[in-house]
Amino acid sequence: MANAIFALCTLTSLACAWMLLRGFRRTGHRLLFWSGLCFCAMTVNNVLLLLDKAVFVDIDLLPVRLLAALVAVCLLLYGLIDEKE
Repeated sequence: MANAIFALCTLTSLACAWMLLRGFRRTGHRLLFWSGLCFCAMTVNNVLLLLDKAVFVDIDLLPVRLLAALVAVCLLLYGLIDEKE
């Protein structure tokens, strides 16, 4: 059951990234671009979570997952700061 939830979270993150980047391509608003990149990194984070919990049970992927989450937050933070200027 938990694996299905992880897979659904991954698909939701991917859908959000796709819609945000599609919106950026249509409008050119830079905040949509940075938000889309953030959700791309969140999708990677969710894929790593699914791999960690379902496939590589004996290997701890927590440091890699945390790095992906950090990249996601830094991308969004940079986009918010860049948009403010």
